[in-house]
Amino acid sequence: MTNVVVVGSQWGDEGKGKIVDWLSERADIVVRFQGGHNAGHTLVIDGTSYKLSLLPSGVVRPGKMAVIGNGVVVDPHALIAEIEKLAGQGVTITPENLRIADNATLILSLHRELDAMREDAASNSGTKIGTTRRGIGPAYEDKVGRRAIRVMDLADLDSLSGKVDRILTHHNALRRGLGVAEVSHQAIMDELTSIADRVLPFRDTVWLFLDKERRKGSRILLKARRAACSTSITAPIPSSPPRTRWPARRQLVPAWDPARSVISSASPRPIRRASAKARSRPS
Repeated sequence: MTNVVVVGSQWGDEGKGKIVDWLSERADIVVRFQGGHNAGHTLVIDGTSYKLSLLPSGVVRPGKMAVIGNGVVVDPHALIAEIEKLAGQGVTITPENLRIADNATLILSLHRELDAMREDAASNSGTKIGTTRRGIGPAYEDKVGRRAIRVMDLADLDSLSGKVDRILTHHNALRRGLGVAEVSHQAIMDELTSIADRVLPFRDTVWLFLDKERRKGSRILLKARRAACSTSITAPIPSSPPRTRWPARRQLVPAWDPARSVISSASPRPIRRASAKARSRPS
């Protein structure tokens, strides 16, 4: 097996999870490079079912490294809950088998609340999107708007306070417009500091880690959420998801070049190797 990127070529639900599960048996590293915890899949290994929403599927296989890339928006509380649930099934997750990009964006409670408030406000007008209300879209908005709180920010409480001020300037203005009580600075600081010690051990400079592993010859499997037609670029508005899936290079790591990988789409078309011309592009 060489390095493989799995991206759905249609609208999602093409069976990517089954392909990734099958391929992960032969991979050394399994990477999620975008998306949130709005959906997931069930793995059945040796008769035991594991339900994953945020963690890469490789995390339940011994000897595999699971990686969450910087294109993923991470709900730290959902992350810890999923880790604890797997621990109850006998799966131990440590920094030895899970790494999270230090520049991955965090989903906060205010993102979940905004997601729900917008859905509720749109119910009367018939423009309700039908989101999962898990704050994924609003978190991506803050990422693009350069006000997001990232994993690495949890390690620097002195600068974190100013970043919380910045994100609240935006969100409290929206909440005032929606007639909802504002969020206090201390509430967000308490939310973040309460989870920091649980999340920070997993943080890593993922682009550098993966580039080193690629050069050593490790077999790397990368997986996207949803599909190529279901993106902020290709899908109809307003139901389009707030992220894109292609190419992985733009969302995962600047040092990573999918042209050096086999590209697999979850569709009837066969897996095919990238062209020689594509492989010759500089990284």
